[in-house]
Parts: sequence; structure tokens; C-alpha cells
Amino acid sequence: MSHTGEAFERLVEVMRTLRSPEGCPWDREQTLDSLTHFVLEEAHEVVDAIERGDMPALREEIGDHVFEGVFLAQVAAEAGLFTIDDSLRTVVDKLLRRHPHVFQENGLVHDAASKERAPSAEAALDRWNTLKAQERAGTGQRHSTLGSVPKSLPSLLRAYKIGKRVAGVGFDWATTKDVVEKIEEEVAELRDTLEQEPHNEARAEEEMGDLLFALANLSRKLGIEPEAALRKANEKFTKRFTTMEERFERDGRRLEGSTLEEMEAEWQRIKSDV
Repeated sequence: MSHTGEAFERLVEVMRTLRSPEGCPWDREQTLDSLTHFVLEEAHEVVDAIERGDMPALREEIGDHVFEGVFLAQVAAEAGLFTIDDSLRTVVDKLLRRHPHVFQENGLVHDAASKERAPSAEAALDRWNTLKAQERAGTGQRHSTLGSVPKSLPSLLRAYKIGKRVAGVGFDWATTKDVVEKIEEEVAELRDTLEQEPHNEARAEEEMGDLLFALANLSRKLGIEPEAALRKANEKFTKRFTTMEERFERDGRRLEGSTLEEMEAEWQRIKSDV
């Protein structure tokens, strides 16, 4: 028998206690704004556990992530805005409403032979997006292609999302080759800026941003999520650099006193070994 409801209620009650006059001074001081950093941090830790394949850590990190949501809802409830119950009802209603290929209007599941069943994941996503647009139009919200892309996303991921959204309305390079040519164009512009205006940091920053944006879109065209790709590259570099550091220490040397040529030679050996 599942005890999910009981466990969730216990978490909510613990959070109420922590925010009460008899609770924790630090928890009582937190606001919606002060908690945003922790929400992002916990989300990253969930992703990190998944990528490491560390299931015990993932179990804990999911709990921490859920806790942050309960924390935010408790702060909102104390301000008279909404409760955790409101949040849960809202998401359940939205899931039922936007999955008409799974749920009937009464909330029951369609049988396997129902003509309402979506034939593919792509069809299901198209239906979700169509219903989402209809809901916004029904509430009088002005539709904006990029309006719902969160500004708080890591910049590389946001660039990827922006590219994906505008491509959805047809504003996109025709081929991957076109994006590569755009990247080469941006590299040339950055090079020209560095050569002709070496002290113009604002211009260099702008050109660097254009280059990174183009790279994020090449990643999208290749079906690669750039934030995940860069995380893996960071991890690979970190592992190799740490190995190089350990090898130098093993030989009684320090990186600080070594030449670039010596470090590069060891780096190439490490690449060959891995």
C-alpha cells in the first residue's frame, strides 16, 4: 500500500513547524526571493545525481527539490497568496486538461482502443502546445513566442530554448550547414574586433555573445542539449586536469613550476590513456 499522501503531509507539517514562532530562525527569515537560489541549486543537484547514475543521491535530491516547492508554498500561504493544495490542484487539473488523448473529461483514462489516443510523442506534444495556446487566448493573455522562456535559466540553455521556440514558427536556418556558416561569420567578427579594437571590451562581449548564441543553435539543430554537452565537457576536462596534477605531484613536480610544453605533453599522454 502506498503511503505517499501521508509522507507528503508530514513534509508539509514539518515545514509549517519550521516557519512557526517555535521553529527555526533561519527558516522564518526566508522569503520567496531569498529561496530562488536554493531552488536552482537543488534542481542542478538532481541533474548531477542523474548524470552520475547515483540513485541513492537522486532519492535524496528529489526529496530536497520537493521540499523547496513546499517551502515556497508555505511562504506564499502565510502571505495569503495560495497554499500547497492550490498548487497541487492546479498542476493536476492542467495535466488532465492537456492530455485529452489520455484522460476523459471526467478524469478517467481512455481505453487503449480509443480514437483519442495520440499516435506518437510528437503528436502528443503538438496537442499540448495547441491547448496551451488556446488556454492563454481564452484568458486574454497576449501570445508571445518567447514570453514564457524563463530569464532565470542558465544562459546557454535559454539560448537553446529561444532558438527552439522561434524555429517552431519557421524562423530558423534551413540546414545545419547554414548554422556552421553563421558560426564562422561570428568567429570572423570576433577576430576582427580583437584585432581592430583590442581595448573595446563591450564590443568583444557582444561578439562573444553572438558566437555562443549561434553555437547553442547549432547544438539544437544537431539534437544536442548544449547545457548537458557543456557539463560533460567540463567534467571531462576536470578529470583530465586533476589526473595531470596528480601525475606531476607523484613525480615530485608542481604545475606552477612547470612549462606549458611539459603540461601539454602530459595532457596528450592522458588523452591517449583515457
